[in-house]
Amino acid sequence: MDLSKNLIPDRVKNIHLTAICGTGMAALAGMLKDMGFEVTGSDQKTYPPMSDFLSIKGIKVAEGFNEKNVFSAHDLVVVGNAVKKDNPEINKMNELGLNFCSMPQAVNRFVADGKKAILVTGTHGKTTISSIMAWILYVAGLDPSFIIGGILRNFNSNYRLGKGEFIVIEGDEYDTAYFDKGPKFLHYDPHIAVITSVEFDHADIFKDIDQVKKAFDIFISGISQKSTLVAFDSDKNIDELISDRKCCVIKYGKNTSSEWGLGKVSYAPPWTFFEVLKQGKTFKTFKTGIFGEHNLLNTLAAVAVADKLMIPNDVIAKALESFQGVKRRQEIRGQKRGITVMDDFAHHPTAVKETVRAVKSFYQNKRLIAVFEPRTNTSMRNIFQNIYPLSFDYADIICIRKPPLLNKIPPDEHFSSEKLVKDLQNKGKDAHYFPDTESIIKYLENTAKPGDLVLVMSNGGFDNIHERLLKSL
Repeated sequence: MDLSKNLIPDRVKNIHLTAICGTGMAALAGMLKDMGFEVTGSDQKTYPPMSDFLSIKGIKVAEGFNEKNVFSAHDLVVVGNAVKKDNPEINKMNELGLNFCSMPQAVNRFVADGKKAILVTGTHGKTTISSIMAWILYVAGLDPSFIIGGILRNFNSNYRLGKGEFIVIEGDEYDTAYFDKGPKFLHYDPHIAVITSVEFDHADIFKDIDQVKKAFDIFISGISQKSTLVAFDSDKNIDELISDRKCCVIKYGKNTSSEWGLGKVSYAPPWTFFEVLKQGKTFKTFKTGIFGEHNLLNTLAAVAVADKLMIPNDVIAKALESFQGVKRRQEIRGQKRGITVMDDFAHHPTAVKETVRAVKSFYQNKRLIAVFEPRTNTSMRNIFQNIYPLSFDYADIICIRKPPLLNKIPPDEHFSSEKLVKDLQNKGKDAHYFPDTESIIKYLENTAKPGDLVLVMSNGGFDNIHERLLKSL
């Protein structure tokens, strides 16, 4: 492979995106189309919502990877990180000597160039903080751009091309491309960076927590002395990583010594009221439609960034009150027979635990039925086998599906849903194992009662369980 071709030429018109249906790649494709480029793409599997999104944008997407999808007329090929070097489109790209780049390289060149980046990183909370931050900037009249790994309900999009000086980017620690195995977030030069948490995840990329910490260490080391890092104060890994840094570090979270903290919190559904403390004194009491301590801490990080940008607190308050949330983050998909079905992206044991706790605390009078599909490369491995039983304490009934893609994982590393259920039952929990999605739907048909809330957690489509369950009810 000729890495000298890993350059973006000065004049570009036709761009092809290989593995276009990933959330970030689809957003980039939409941005490039809106900017006037001729855009095509391909992917192994094209399915909603991204296939519908790309179709609406008028972007031609080929089903499956094929050398016929790549032409000499393509000025640039953007290579998604899901693409391997022996992909037929990569072979054709090399044969034709085409210029190519990774997704973050393209974002930097075509979208972020000349803008001040607000980069949100960490194991948890990236999408939520990025989304709140983008909406605050918009309400403040600063006309931001953003590219985020979730659909913002206020915009019904996961990207925006604004004319203002700021761009909000969700900084992913996942690898960049087959020719660049470093994390994506290393490509960006943040004006302000946020780090929410550092835990082990992405077991297909990182061997252990030390490798994860090394990636974040490289990232933090590269932050300019003129830039600011907003860091969560109750994560020991973050504490190690941010000591003696050249950039300005602002802490937020639970410690009274931190510059930013949470004060009094009260619920009056559908609203949450929470006091924000700055240097131990009341900054303002805000009203928001999102709930749960983890989400309030996410909101606190966004408030800290907004204040650093000198956005008035009354503008921040207006934005938080009107923020509609992110699809697949505590999203109510419907209600039938008095039974509420909620969708959430939670999959890491920490995220599952905090989501279950948050939902139960907000809907205290409802019986909570937690439905979980271990689907990520990490959750399908037995790494967290003994941790997941601690994640469902606040659920009244627990439904665990067999991991759907175990053939991708070495047999000796398989996660056992049956063992998780037994461990939960040994804790006195009403837990049940299911081999497939259909059996969960049938169980819920007969078990769910008016007033119940069914919380479905998965990072994937979960066989469209939400709509199928609502229909069956």
